[in-house]
Amino acid sequence: MKVGVVFPQTETSEDPGALREFVESIEQLGYAHVVLYDHVLGAAADRPGGWRGPYSEKDPFHEVFVTLGFMAAITHQLELVTEVLVLPHRQTALVAKQAAEVDLLSGGRLRLGVGIGWNRVEYEALGEEFTTRGRRVEEQVEVIRRLLAEPVVDFQGAFHSIPLAGLNPLPGRRIPIWMGGSTEPAKRRLARIADGWMMNTPTEADPQAALVEVLGYVEAAGRDPKDFGVEVRFAVSEDLKETAAALSEWHELGISHATINTLNSGLAWPAGHIEVLRKFAGIYQED
Repeated sequence: MKVGVVFPQTETSEDPGALREFVESIEQLGYAHVVLYDHVLGAAADRPGGWRGPYSEKDPFHEVFVTLGFMAAITHQLELVTEVLVLPHRQTALVAKQAAEVDLLSGGRLRLGVGIGWNRVEYEALGEEFTTRGRRVEEQVEVIRRLLAEPVVDFQGAFHSIPLAGLNPLPGRRIPIWMGGSTEPAKRRLARIADGWMMNTPTEADPQAALVEVLGYVEAAGRDPKDFGVEVRFAVSEDLKETAAALSEWHELGISHATINTLNSGLAWPAGHIEVLRKFAGIYQED
């Protein structure tokens, strides 16, 4: 099982030196990957009708592809992961182009995690349709895979028209596309078309039951669950040995990836996050 780290988007700063310190530190500590949450715009809390979302315009979010490009230049082995990129926010061909570039310039270290998002305000501001996002994301994944693999693509779908055009340069490998999702339709969709599932573990009433559910959907889709990745995510507790024990439980279940989240723990950026991750690495690596 590969163990990685959540990049604490909403607790970071504008200082590129601090970002460098955090990313270089987690690679040196032996973590396998870093994942980035995605939001382009924050809705103002005092907007008409109010705002009840978990994030507002006061929460910082570094743009994921630009930040991954920065991280690619200062790391050597760390897998670079979007978890998740809100794909229907964006032009599909542009996402394919950006993904190809990050993968090429990092030496094949991108894992593209995508989802449909929940923020209607953000969709409206970006000029995208909220209600069709589920159907659109499925076609987007198909289009991205073709653009990343074929020199020239001829595609006509419900949401995309590509009249004999292609990316150059191509990444030279099949970039893994994973998906997030907590609803039954989303889980059935990702079981059919994704390379893996990024479980939003805290939102699942019974994460282990959710795992069984999704692997059942994978099998029902005619796919081998052994070829399907699953990533769980959980927050560090005050007792890091408890967190390490939870990690071991998932390891025994055959999970391919686990990601540690230090957000909302009252830690200073970046030193506090790095110190907790250093202590945790010492505990779980001993086990």
